[in-house]
Amino acid sequence: MKGIVLAGGLGSRLNPLTKVTNKHLLPVYDKPMIYYPIQTLVNAGIQDILVVTGGKNAGEFLRLLGNGKDFGLQHVNYTYQEGEGGIAEALGLAEFFADGEPICVILGDNIIETNICRAADDFRRQRKGAKIILKQVTDAVRFGVAEIKGDRIAGIEEKPKIPKSDLAVIGIYFYDATVFEKIHRLKPSGRGELEITDVNNFYIEEGTLTYDKLEGWWTDAGTFESLLQANSLVAKTGANKMTGSAVQALSATRVE
Repeated sequence: MKGIVLAGGLGSRLNPLTKVTNKHLLPVYDKPMIYYPIQTLVNAGIQDILVVTGGKNAGEFLRLLGNGKDFGLQHVNYTYQEGEGGIAEALGLAEFFADGEPICVILGDNIIETNICRAADDFRRQRKGAKIILKQVTDAVRFGVAEIKGDRIAGIEEKPKIPKSDLAVIGIYFYDATVFEKIHRLKPSGRGELEITDVNNFYIEEGTLTYDKLEGWWTDAGTFESLLQANSLVAKTGANKMTGSAVQALSATRVE
């Protein structure tokens, strides 16, 4: 399985901080934001990783990450997204990199307390379709929200005024090779973007979308409030210390 970190976009909600740097290079406690999603992939046993960058500071990712030796990697791949065409558009840039293999996609501002080892192992056994990760939240109107019927997802609605559940779709997705064919079928939403929710709903129509629920806390870091929360949560739990031998131990851990 290959890993893709989506770290393009202009980060306008964090202006003026993002006037001088990419959002994903901002610090979260004692590490750049981009370190956390990369570490999440590495912890799940994923070694072949692509970083999708954007904006005026894309070169800073190469200066910071290099070939990924800080994560025990031999190589990191990079590609560039022009403008802000949505998550699905950014993912579409990775088609050449995926090369027919299953992928795990993580948004560059998503930070979790635990790991995705169980979900990754389950998807490896699933072999086809897609898997998303859900988290119970108190402010579901801000997210894509999953409607659950029995043991399956009946649909996903983006930022609903009246959510059908309190289960938000967090920014970690597993896809088979057909994801790119689905992206090619997308039409821009009212926001003028290609929506990842529409991709997930294609898989629901096929009956091939599964889900897992995340243990521990999760936050994005795309607003001043959530960036502050991310700093506080990481500092409090010591997740920033997950390097070296701690990473090796965690990579073999399954969330029960």
